[in-house]
Amino acid sequence: MLSSDLTTLFTGRFIEIPVFPFSFSEFVQYYEEEGKDVFQLFDEYVIKGGLAGSYEYKKESDRVSYIKDVYMTIVNRDLVEKYNLGDTAVLNHLAEFLMDNISNLSSPNGISEGLNANQISTNHVTVGKYISHLCNAFMFYNMKRYDIKGRKYLETSEKYYLVDTGLRYALLGTRNMDYGRAYENIVAIELLRRGYDVYVGKLYQKEIDFVAMKGSEKFYIQVSDDINAESTFKREVTPLLQIKDAYPKILIAKTKHPEYQYEGVRIIDISDWLLN
Repeated sequence: MLSSDLTTLFTGRFIEIPVFPFSFSEFVQYYEEEGKDVFQLFDEYVIKGGLAGSYEYKKESDRVSYIKDVYMTIVNRDLVEKYNLGDTAVLNHLAEFLMDNISNLSSPNGISEGLNANQISTNHVTVGKYISHLCNAFMFYNMKRYDIKGRKYLETSEKYYLVDTGLRYALLGTRNMDYGRAYENIVAIELLRRGYDVYVGKLYQKEIDFVAMKGSEKFYIQVSDDINAESTFKREVTPLLQIKDAYPKILIAKTKHPEYQYEGVRIIDISDWLLN
């Protein structure tokens, strides 16, 4: 069953328990006997991901083949057969396009234009429908935009995050490596794993990577790769400092240092945040 089937078949008679690939914390537990520090393990986790079945394979080629098989099963059996999709080329190119553009604001119109520019003939209606199918199969999670100042949700472009970064590197390889976007994807899925409702924040012309909410709890998160350069640090922390409410504000990056504060913003190493 896909997620859309639950409400159709079990209306009012079920509790959905989301299950995700291994978290970084579980990854560390699995490999704790290898004697590597958390920073080494985190670098491996970004590439290997959390599909635990792949950990059984010692050869890299076998591990990648396993992940590709999982992907093909989801796309070609769960989606193509269930929805009787005729054009598998568009579906596969769309999935790869979304993988290659994780954390970018996207819309069906913009994506269809990008695919057509690469000689993949489609339209925004088909793209929108296929994106919905991929999200129903838990391959991607979409996050809507939230106007922080106006306190309202925006219906325009959304961001799409891949359920596991291991899929991206198995399917696309290490071309166009952008660790910042990979880290953002990992944080997005971790927030969902921890039970938060997650939105992409908008404040004037600035973007806040995540607004996370659960009950009365709310906090803002920026995610970056390397904030050692002062210009990069300022670029990442400035949008958080411009938010005038009292909710916690966090900058997550690969600092390899203990947590510290800058004008009320918590600066946390990404591996520490994932483990705690």
